Amino acid sequence: MPIITMEGPSLTTEQKKELIKRFTEVASEVTKIPSKFYAVTIKELPDENLGFAGETVVEIKKNLSK
Repeated sequence: MPIITMEGPSLTTEQKKELIKRFTEVASEVTKIPSKFYAVTIKELPDENLGFAGETVVEIKKNLSK
């Protein structure tokens, strides 16, 4: 059973549903594995749990809004 995992920002329920649907459709089309065999997981990362170049995303967003 193929598993697709996405890690990223917090999403709305609608965004999650759309990602699950589209990830499954594209992966099934490309691999020729029926969509019913795919599992999709979404791991949300709060902005304070992710950083780039020594700054958290919270800090980056704060600096961009100045």
